Amino acid sequence: MLSRLFAPKVKVSAHCDLPCGVYDPAQARIEAESVKAVQEKYQANEDPDFRTRAILIKEQRAELAKHHVSVLWSDYFKPPHFEKYPELHQLVNDTLKALSAAKGSHDPATGQKALDLIARIAEIFWETKKA
Repeated sequence: MLSRLFAPKVKVSAHCDLPCGVYDPAQARIEAESVKAVQEKYQANEDPDFRTRAILIKEQRAELAKHHVSVLWSDYFKPPHFEKYPELHQLVNDTLKALSAAKGSHDPATGQKALDLIARIAEIFWETKKA
């Protein structure tokens, strides 16, 4: 009797954790843009206090970007996506590594590399949304 009482009344399915609409690579892009902007500001300022604060902000933003990319990889992309885009696993790995490199660097080129990789993830993401 209890099993019938607590049994689900409606069954739903989705290819991701929630029905689509909650995932967007723009979140990762915005954080990565912040990383690059902080790197540029760091380069343009010699004040040690400013630079210390810039490093903290850059590292936080890089971690958030990594989080958003990881969520796309683990929660949004599913086996059919990986079959259609076999480079996706490597692309996500390369993106996470690029964000780690940007986190540890003051060179805006590292931030730009991460942005370029996130842009490719976004292309694939939006192609999968059309399907």
